[in-house]
Amino acid sequence: MTTPTLPKSRQRLILAVLMVCSLLIWLDNTVLSTTLETLADPGRGLNAGPAELQWATGSYTLAFATLMFTAGALGDRFGHRVVLAAGLVVFAASSVWAAYAGDAGQLIAARAAMGVGSALIMPANLAILIWTFTGPARSTAIAISSTSAGVGMAVGPVLAGVLLDHFWWGSVFLVNVPVVVLALFGIALLVPNFRSPVVRPLDPAGMLLSITGLAALAYGLIRAGQVATWGRTDVWAPIVVGLILLAVFVRVELRSKMPSFDPRLLAQRAFGGGNVALGLLLFAISAVTFYNAFYLQGARGYSPIEAGLASLPTALGAIFGAPVGARLVHRWSLRLVAVPALIVAALTMGAYGLFGLDTPLAWIEVVLLVQGLSIGMVLGPVTAALISTLPLERAGAGSAVTNTVRQTGSVIGIAVGGTIMSIVYRRAIEPSLDGVPGPVREQARVSAEQARHVATTSHLPALGHAADDAFVHAMHVGAVWIMFITLFGAAVLLLALRAVRKPAAAGGEPEPARDGGPTADETAPGLGQRT
Repeated sequence: MTTPTLPKSRQRLILAVLMVCSLLIWLDNTVLSTTLETLADPGRGLNAGPAELQWATGSYTLAFATLMFTAGALGDRFGHRVVLAAGLVVFAASSVWAAYAGDAGQLIAARAAMGVGSALIMPANLAILIWTFTGPARSTAIAISSTSAGVGMAVGPVLAGVLLDHFWWGSVFLVNVPVVVLALFGIALLVPNFRSPVVRPLDPAGMLLSITGLAALAYGLIRAGQVATWGRTDVWAPIVVGLILLAVFVRVELRSKMPSFDPRLLAQRAFGGGNVALGLLLFAISAVTFYNAFYLQGARGYSPIEAGLASLPTALGAIFGAPVGARLVHRWSLRLVAVPALIVAALTMGAYGLFGLDTPLAWIEVVLLVQGLSIGMVLGPVTAALISTLPLERAGAGSAVTNTVRQTGSVIGIAVGGTIMSIVYRRAIEPSLDGVPGPVREQARVSAEQARHVATTSHLPALGHAADDAFVHAMHVGAVWIMFITLFGAAVLLLALRAVRKPAAAGGEPEPARDGGPTADETAPGLGQRT
């Protein structure tokens, strides 16, 4: 039956509640990047090594990437309000677990649980938004809701810096709890339990294959950084197994009548190539963010609040870049806007290869601002345009594919970026370890953070300086690789967008599906229902 139109005042309140839910996810993503240096500290944190920090970030993204399409099907079955509330409860409980984790292993497990909560929140959040609003008001609501991402990116690092300067590291996770309580209160009072009468299958085989395949691949890549070689069986074997499992996952989805993740869509040049380019961009963003956290707080010695403020230009650039990109696309074309913007983003990531221990902060801020602007001009316009190239009945499947590819890019970016840094750092620090006592030598090989700590406790200032130099060299090497990978993404996007026409004038443009939103059937008149 047709979903009754809600009063405008209630629609606005529902939008506010949904923005709080979305803000929660973006806050958590940015808060952790500011906390990594503290977690690596043996005194103030958990004495976490590079691989453990990669997993603390990657386990969250892994769960997020592989469970989103299953969460959408759960919303169809039980109602999206129920799934959204369940996701918030899981997120809050796992945040408390993370805050009081006794070691890095517990933190990794808690972060994976937080990823499960986020995967439940995101599709339900967007589905409720699409059902709450209709016509032109829906586009306006989606645009307003998307600003929560920029707000989270801007507020997260600064909030984390304030908390770390005044409290222990676990406080950055506890801050999620009052936000969840506020969101649950709003959901209970305002949000109807929208659900679809067309129930999608849960696809347990696809879920299991995608999780185990990505986990094995990420394990092998991160393990390479731990042992500083690619030739060991415990490195290449998990990588091979992961690739095989992902290939089986694709085959299973191809044979399914109603796949949660439809690989056939990636065979279309515009949609497939565009998503590959976005996946490579997310790969690069994750790797560069990982480097930047250790560069500002570790090598440069900034406090958490100073590092958070120094990262603000990226978030502000992304906030302003998205609407600027949308306007330019309507004036020119997606190809003429997005491809140059992606090239500029690649060059700003390569600029990390020019950063040193004495680089003026003003120069770093300019690079970060340009980086944020260019990323904002790519992500939003390209995502909306690619979904709109699909037939309406394929829009929901396209959203699932886009979300999964982007989060997969983030998982692999963290693994590969961190591994490059670990391998190059170990090779660079080795000449400085001659004559250093055995236990000190082994600890210094782990990471620059460990080397600085042991240099201080052992009164070896030269070792601390050598660790800083080795880290900067490793960052330079990693930045060059990341730049070339992003430039490859720009080349893919250039080829993919040859067939994408300029958006039609207002009134003639098909409404694009949104990430994680319901399928076309769900948004068609007469199919939504409330309970």
